[in-house]
Order: sequence, then C-alpha cells, then structure tokens
Amino acid sequence: MTAGSDEKCAFCRQLGASAAINYRSQDFVVTVGQLTDGHGVDLVLDMVGGDYFPRNLKCLAADGRLLQIGVQQGPKSVIDLLPVMLKRLTITGSTLRARSKDFKAKIARQLLDRVWPLLARGKIRPVIDRTLPLTQAAEAHALMESSEHIGKIILTVEHP
Repeated sequence: MTAGSDEKCAFCRQLGASAAINYRSQDFVVTVGQLTDGHGVDLVLDMVGGDYFPRNLKCLAADGRLLQIGVQQGPKSVIDLLPVMLKRLTITGSTLRARSKDFKAKIARQLLDRVWPLLARGKIRPVIDRTLPLTQAAEAHALMESSEHIGKIILTVEHP
C-alpha cells in the first residue's frame, strides 16, 4: 500500500500491511517491482487517477486488476494499451454517486448485516484521527487538505 509520509506508512504496517511505500519519497512502481521480485501485484485500488493510471498498470502482475474508485488527479490519462493486452489486465471502475437509491439502500442493508456485527465484536474498527464540532468545519477541511491526519476526521452536530 502507499501513503504520503513515513509516519502513515508505519501506522499502516501496525494495522497489518505487509509493506507500505511512501509515494512522496519513493517511486512506488520501482518499489513494487522490488517487493514482488518483478512479479507485480494482483490488484491495485486507486482513487487518484490522472498520471497515476499508467504507473498503476506497471505495478500489476499478469492477469492483474486495476479498480479505479476516484479521480483526485483528474479523469484523463494517456496509456500504452500493449501491456494491458500482453499481461491480460482487467481495468474497471466504480462510483456510488450515479447509482440508484435502491442500489445504495441494498449496500446499506449489506453493511448492516455483514460489517456492523464485525464492528460490534471489535473484529474491525474505524481509524479516527479526531472529532470536531461542525462549527470547526473549516479547520477540519484545512487539516484534511494538509494531509497530516491519519484516519478519518469526524464532524459532530450537537442537538439542543
């Protein structure tokens, strides 16, 4: 997995990641090649897009899959299709925004049935950096944009 600081990489290893690459100080394509003895990885889950797209393809093993779930760096990229064909890669994408309310409701029910019990038993837990009142939304956004947080930033609403 990749993260933007050594501290975040260390945190991810504490959570169980077998390897963590600081994309600000390491070339993740080169490092993935080194970590996998040139084999590559089976799956890349990407929320960045843009010029990361062709680099992510280079990280994939034969028959690997790239799942695009965001385009923080933009939706357009230039790629060489020959490696996609030679390595038999699968490229897919997903977003919930365009899905119907019924589909989103189905996902919510599945989360309730499958994920909430794991949360209740403590088998999984969300990583929360900090909780702030809604009145500090600007500070929360500044923290998020600084990328200095590790985990989610939660805004709370107080009821009278």
